[in-house]
Amino acid sequence: MSDAARPQASPYTPQYFLAALGAGGLAVSFFMYLLWMTPHDGSPIPHFASLSTDFATAGLALQGLMAVAIAGIAFFAIWHVRLMAWNLGRYTAWRRTPAFARFREGNMESQLMALPLALAMSVNVAFILGAVFVPGLWGVREALFPLALAAFAGIGILAFRIYLAFISRVLVEGGYECAKSNNLGQMIAVFAFAMIGVGFSASAAMSAVPATAAIGFVGASFFLATAIVLGAIKLVLGFRAMMEFRAGAETTPTLWIVIPLLTVIGIGIYRLKMSLAHQFGVPVSEGEIFALLSAFLGIQLLFGLIGWAVMQRVGYFGRWVNGPEKSPGAFALVCPGVALFVFGNFMINPGLVGIGVVAPFSLAYGALYLPLIGVQIATIWLFVKLTRKLIADHVGAGDRAALQGEGLATGQAA
Repeated sequence: MSDAARPQASPYTPQYFLAALGAGGLAVSFFMYLLWMTPHDGSPIPHFASLSTDFATAGLALQGLMAVAIAGIAFFAIWHVRLMAWNLGRYTAWRRTPAFARFREGNMESQLMALPLALAMSVNVAFILGAVFVPGLWGVREALFPLALAAFAGIGILAFRIYLAFISRVLVEGGYECAKSNNLGQMIAVFAFAMIGVGFSASAAMSAVPATAAIGFVGASFFLATAIVLGAIKLVLGFRAMMEFRAGAETTPTLWIVIPLLTVIGIGIYRLKMSLAHQFGVPVSEGEIFALLSAFLGIQLLFGLIGWAVMQRVGYFGRWVNGPEKSPGAFALVCPGVALFVFGNFMINPGLVGIGVVAPFSLAYGALYLPLIGVQIATIWLFVKLTRKLIADHVGAGDRAALQGEGLATGQAA
């Protein structure tokens, strides 16, 4: 087939890492059912041994729920791995092209932070897969926590190398065009730092070794504080640009990036509080946790409403989701759905159940889960639709042809 007749693939962009991020997030969302609805006394999370015991003794309803949750984890974890492999292959080829050099000269350079963001999600997914599917792995967890800390430290170094190259260039050379940043796309760097921070917080909350917990605590505090400071700066700059130059229609989903960002920061702070209580003897009350979760959820809902109103006004869903127009940035819609579901689980269980307002598995408990399940189903539908629309044809065999079609293959790039 001649080059002219070959179907052209869309130019590669690091935003495609958001597809892998969304798949990983959906795997985590199914883990929430096991985390909050199965007994795992003496362990902060369910694992192979506890799940095996629970399944053998549970009623039919709980067995069905566990089966669906485990299948959901496996299915979306596989998709996460596939999409990460696809992205890393495309990203490696893209780095050898003039297009990559041009990309690093403008505002969009910060989008390279999607790489460490997705890699941090990969570590979280691997942690869940190991706990759920590998017999006996949870018994040697203290030997694995240092490896997790090392992995997140490596990802953190990569994230800072990428971000410092961008911010130092902008601050020294100038040229940052506010009119072209009329969105919250710059918050992807903030999201990446927060995801690394919540990764550190897992070891802080779950390790019984004081040194491991302390290292996790310090690492989580550093990256979460970094995310909070940079987030405040970029939120103000982004809204100022949007209010002066109006929001770019294609980039309006970035208004919802605040939702997953706050989910990650909120869970990170929650884990640090649990670390203080369990490892270092600092009392934490259920009311304090409820107040923290309520405040974060309120801000998430605020940005959810603002983003929805703006996207409706520009007709985003009719153009880039259900319509013919294609934008890899549409994958930014998946993470907010995952984040609302995950944070809703925390709000119901450590929040409302924790203060005694709702009893586990009561009618009110089930009613609170109904809208969350609706959000999860809608998010799965959106992920499937966008994957089919934007990249399904290019994942797997024939990817080199797609690279050649857009001029990214090694030979053509040279």
